Amino acid sequence: MGRAEAPCALIVMGVSGSGKSTVAKALGERLGWRFEDGDSFHPASNVEKMRAGHPLTDEDRWPWLNAIADEIARVCGRGEHVIIACSALKHTYRDVLLRGRDDVRFVFLKGTKELIAERLAHRKGHFMPPELLASQFNTLEPPEASEHVVTVSIDESVEAIVDGVVRQLKLGGAVPKVLP
Repeated sequence: MGRAEAPCALIVMGVSGSGKSTVAKALGERLGWRFEDGDSFHPASNVEKMRAGHPLTDEDRWPWLNAIADEIARVCGRGEHVIIACSALKHTYRDVLLRGRDDVRFVFLKGTKELIAERLAHRKGHFMPPELLASQFNTLEPPEASEHVVTVSIDESVEAIVDGVVRQLKLGGAVPKVLP
């Protein structure tokens, strides 16, 4: 994929605590693309349900996924670029997000349950309680190559993860910034 063939959207996906927002923000800074946190598209009822320690159902997720898909369609329709952090745990969820588009790519942040549990235990101020991690892993259907995905391990630095994503997608800007 050359620079001219860059996708209009990247969806950074994985279970809660895998680093989606952190990696997506860093990718946005590297590429000069706008970042959106998929959590901001959740209706208030979903946020309250998760805060109360209850996992979301598919019925809870459809309006959220469609709102993200609508945003992707708007951005791509304007010829712009966006990076969205979104769990996108199931194949059907990713189908909703793609809506048949071939100009969107997924970035799957893959990590062990133990590593992610450790990260969640130290995270402050997020509405997703660590107790729901098991439900996230139970729901996760790892993406397949046919889903326009690049997979990266989360046990590297954020900069190394971003380098790997940019390199795999051949987006240019893969050379890390040199600090003085």
